[in-house]
Amino acid sequence: MAVPVAFFALFFAYPVAAIVSRGLKAGGHWQLGRIVDVLGQPDIRHVLWFTTWQALVSTALTLLIALPGAYVFARFEFRGKQVLKAAVTVPFVLPTVVVGTAFLALVGRGGLLDSLWGVRLDTTVWAILLAHVFFNYAVVVRTVGGLWSQLDPRQEEAARMLGASRWTAWRKVTLPALGQAVAAAALMVFLFTFTSFGVVQILGGPTFSTLEVEIYRQTAQIFDLSTAAVLTIVQFAAVGIILAVHAWSVRRRESALRLVDAAHTARRPRGAGQWALLAGVVATVAVLILLPLGVLIQRSFDGPDGFGFAYYKALTSSGSGVFLVPPIEAIGNSLTYALAATAIAVVIGGLAAAALTLPHSRLRSSGGTPMAGRLVRGFDALLMLPLGVSAVTVGFGFLITLDKPPLDLRGAWILVPLAQALVGVPFVVRTMLPVLRAVDGRLREAAAVLGASPLRAWREVDLPMVRRALLIAAGFAFAVSLGEFGATVFIARPDNPTLPVAVARLLGRAGDLNYGQAMALSTILMVVCAVSLLLLERIRTDRTTGEF
Repeated sequence: MAVPVAFFALFFAYPVAAIVSRGLKAGGHWQLGRIVDVLGQPDIRHVLWFTTWQALVSTALTLLIALPGAYVFARFEFRGKQVLKAAVTVPFVLPTVVVGTAFLALVGRGGLLDSLWGVRLDTTVWAILLAHVFFNYAVVVRTVGGLWSQLDPRQEEAARMLGASRWTAWRKVTLPALGQAVAAAALMVFLFTFTSFGVVQILGGPTFSTLEVEIYRQTAQIFDLSTAAVLTIVQFAAVGIILAVHAWSVRRRESALRLVDAAHTARRPRGAGQWALLAGVVATVAVLILLPLGVLIQRSFDGPDGFGFAYYKALTSSGSGVFLVPPIEAIGNSLTYALAATAIAVVIGGLAAAALTLPHSRLRSSGGTPMAGRLVRGFDALLMLPLGVSAVTVGFGFLITLDKPPLDLRGAWILVPLAQALVGVPFVVRTMLPVLRAVDGRLREAAAVLGASPLRAWREVDLPMVRRALLIAAGFAFAVSLGEFGATVFIARPDNPTLPVAVARLLGRAGDLNYGQAMALSTILMVVCAVSLLLLERIRTDRTTGEF
């Protein structure tokens, strides 16, 4: 546990604390009254209200649209199911910049809706809400659908035999069993939309701003660190509450249900109603997910001289003045950074998951102390904080803290992978932890009795059982590292831009050429993420699903 704790203390807690301290200290004294002053400003109250309001509405819309999909993937067996499941997961690992760009291509200037019906939603809240549903659809499908597929369908069938209607049986039997999973999914969707950055940055315009976007504006454009520090504290407190409730919900779900093998619950649709539901879910996926991605691809080929590769060819030139190097180099930079970040995330996340597994097995087998259980849960929650705490604050904190020996890293290439790994570690832990906890601890004890060292016991016992989960964890870490934007936008050097940073900078400059190149780079990034997800689906099994 020492290595993960040291990593998070040095590269997460220290930069965040430094930013907050610098913003709220003046003359060596804390200016706590600044918190009241900032929160009393009308424009800040508007940001807080919009952040909360859009997160609540986005969560409700996501549940409404995605729950039928969760049922279909849990209970139906049909041709193309794995491909469709991979397709709905692609948006979740796509960089938020690409999601914003895809909806900009659909509903923005010259977009599909603008061209056909003169409808432009790029500066309205509806575009943001739909983009959030697009991004979080897979969270509900995987979290709720994963549990739904393991619920024994005979319980609902017994209620039907006793005279209950289909709706009553579902409401009285299935819904209470799914309640904790639905709550956990809703909390995660709320977390991701409450801290939304890239989507709102691109689609919101000057009118709509979340806490994360406002922190970026106060830090990078206005240079008001005290206001940014206050907003960081507010976001940190909100995220802490959300994660605490989520952890409680997960514990309730794990302890309250008796589950069956998911392979025995899915069957082919029966009757016109079930086939209609399947068709409706497929149509929803096509319109909500595939259409924006398809329009993004179409716009990347729609050059000034007609359909072709003009924008892709322009990526090889540095004449636009946006970068010091041709934009095409961002592809190699992103792949290099993401591979390094994946290696870091797998090592740190793997050690953290192993540290969380051993106390869990001891508590389960020998009745450990409640204090030990609380310490384990506290460390588990700590590992999730980078998903919700402002990445903008972390990135700017890197610049002002990692600038002195022996950690003078501002000019080092490793700075970007370190920031990206902070986001990848939670995915590694959440993927590895359920599988590691499923390994029978008596096998390790038997290996130790036979003279195996702890390292050899892990290599001979645990590794063969978790190898597949380790590959999935690495794939998720690679995908999310590839698309990290909030911290990278501060620390990526102009001569070594990443793909998300390059897309954002191109979109920030006027001109059809810059816009087209942004679409081309977004398409490339989308394809890389989609290929990664398809490979993950090929090696995924019910036992290696994890929490993502």
